[in-house]
Amino acid sequence: MSTNVYVGNLSFSTDSAALRALFAPHGEVSSAQVVQDRETGRSRGFGFVEMTSADEAQQAIAALNGTNLDGRQLTISLARARAK
Repeated sequence: MSTNVYVGNLSFSTDSAALRALFAPHGEVSSAQVVQDRETGRSRGFGFVEMTSADEAQQAIAALNGTNLDGRQLTISLARARAK
């Protein structure tokens, strides 16, 4: 079972590849996606990383929450389930 992690306060210049590279040392990353505005294509300042293991996701959150990436202090937590 994979675990989805929310990453907030991203710099608008951060892309999905940089997000994947940030999490890769902490475990296997299934996917990494910076959310973009539909109309402009510009980053919305947050993204999601899907990790294959819940334990690895928790370790990544503990290690990376509050760290700096591209000059911004990241907010990292488990993603909440999407309302349907």
